[in-house]
Amino acid sequence: MKIIIAIFIFSVIILFHELGHFLFAKKCNVKVNEFSLGLGPNLISWGKGETKYCIKLFPFGGACVMEGEDEESDNDRAFNKKTVWERFQIVFAGPFFNFIMAFVLSVIYIGLIGADLPYIGDVIEGYAAEEAGLEAGDKIIKMDNYNVHFYNEVRLYTTFHSGKTIDVTYERDNQRYKASLVPKYSEENNAYLIGITSTGELTKLSLLKTLEYGFYEVKYQIYITGQSLKMLFTGQLSVNDMSGPVGIVDTFSTVYDQSVVDGYFYVFINFLSLTILLSANLGVMNLLPFPALDGGRIFLLAIEAIRGKKMKAEIENGINLVGFALLMGLMVFVMFNDITKLIH
Repeated sequence: MKIIIAIFIFSVIILFHELGHFLFAKKCNVKVNEFSLGLGPNLISWGKGETKYCIKLFPFGGACVMEGEDEESDNDRAFNKKTVWERFQIVFAGPFFNFIMAFVLSVIYIGLIGADLPYIGDVIEGYAAEEAGLEAGDKIIKMDNYNVHFYNEVRLYTTFHSGKTIDVTYERDNQRYKASLVPKYSEENNAYLIGITSTGELTKLSLLKTLEYGFYEVKYQIYITGQSLKMLFTGQLSVNDMSGPVGIVDTFSTVYDQSVVDGYFYVFINFLSLTILLSANLGVMNLLPFPALDGGRIFLLAIEAIRGKKMKAEIENGINLVGFALLMGLMVFVMFNDITKLIH
């Protein structure tokens, strides 16, 4: 059952992404030939109008197939006949819908349990925070130029800037102070620490504050994804550290096993948290300027807007085809790695 739930959640995230493309295609009067969930051969298909709706064999991925998207078409409602601005809206709508989904779920998540505001619960002896005079009850406001809204951001920012001096702005008795902290490596925790702990308390917020912190949660998830990508490109992480659909489903399964002992409410909350992360992650990943991704298409649209004329269809299609092949190769590699990890 937990695997089915995990696959269902993953499918909903992808479906919502494709729904963004679909709705904006309709808004811009583009003919949609097929709207599908999954990859591979059709299991079920229906639709008497211009659009065929399909559920495919493998529940990973999806598509909104538009007339004239990857080939030339003389149809007045073809994707390739629309203006740069209309095509941009359609392409950008997929990632944008992922961010909308992440925001809505973040509001529900924070509304149910509250927010872990960045107040210091305790200061650990022998670390930079103690030496700089930080105290329990202080509130972390900024780390360098990064605005902090959740305690987890303190921990993650320190992790992503291990060994570097961090300029911390904190608040005490409505007064703001600054301190330069150098994280110190902890063998016990196998991480760099500035020497503070959380209060461990979640704060309930008003409706307006919950909406505000919903945006902060999405920003936080985007930050995690961005920093992880940066570590991947700089060699601090490798492709072996990446997870695909199999790894994601396994993560949901593990979270279920760890949460169910405390009750199904905690299963729901932790699944909600994972779904927020995945939806924001999918939005960011799709905006990367790589061929076949939405970001790659946006990049080509930007070039078209600057040049004032379209790129030759065969060149653009060739770029996207090569990009798609590379993405499929990466997906197979990551899936193989996920399966290998499960076996071992």
